[in-house]
Amino acid sequence: MTSVPVRTLLSVNVNKVALVRNTRHLGIPSVLRAARLCLEAGAHGITVHPRPDERHIRAHDVSDLAELLVAWPGREFNIEGNPTHNLMAFIRAVRPSQATFVPDSVGQFTSDHGWRFPHDAQQLAPLIAECRALGVRVSLFMDAEPEQMAGARAVGADRVELYTEPYAAAWGTDRQDAQLQRFAAAAQAALDADLGINAGHDLNLANLAAFVARVPGLLEVSIGHAFIADALEQGYARTTQAYLACLDEGMAQREP
Repeated sequence: MTSVPVRTLLSVNVNKVALVRNTRHLGIPSVLRAARLCLEAGAHGITVHPRPDERHIRAHDVSDLAELLVAWPGREFNIEGNPTHNLMAFIRAVRPSQATFVPDSVGQFTSDHGWRFPHDAQQLAPLIAECRALGVRVSLFMDAEPEQMAGARAVGADRVELYTEPYAAAWGTDRQDAQLQRFAAAAQAALDADLGINAGHDLNLANLAAFVARVPGLLEVSIGHAFIADALEQGYARTTQAYLACLDEGMAQREP
């Protein structure tokens, strides 16, 4: 399969809004209001990663956001997490647009690696099949390793989410172009395996456009930490518009 031009969509991860809220018992800042303001400003979806310790997103946030998104047809709800922990209960309850399987350990600080094949195939295949039977698209969080993409497709995944921290860490250094080439190769391997491509982790206003321009077939980026940091200074609406402008800039730079 060859790469084709696509529009890259923005899904805003609101975990860090919940993290701040949880430091007090006042219910502010509101996760629901943050999501609504981002959607009103043009965000294409909302992402949450409800961890077992509820350090940020809590169970009621998932159900509240699912209810909110009913009023936004065509916008996506993406729930991330480890399907062997608490993720599947949320998937069964709200049937989001997309489930992103992430191989985090309980209490892990942040996601830092992808699934491995054939090592993880046996445990993932039935869970992916269950999601798809529920009408939920499945994306697997993956390192940018071309040789792993066929394995992701073989277990039934619809998409992969490329773990972009290595690219973000190389931004502005002499390793930047090599990392872009690495991610472009992984994306092409995913396309060749008939997988859709998402990406996320440490993408920001500085490095996003270049990534979108160079990585073929990129359907969606999920951005949280940098987005919320920018929103503290600019507000949700202006920050959403700034990230959408970055996506437009990157898409305009893509080779035909």
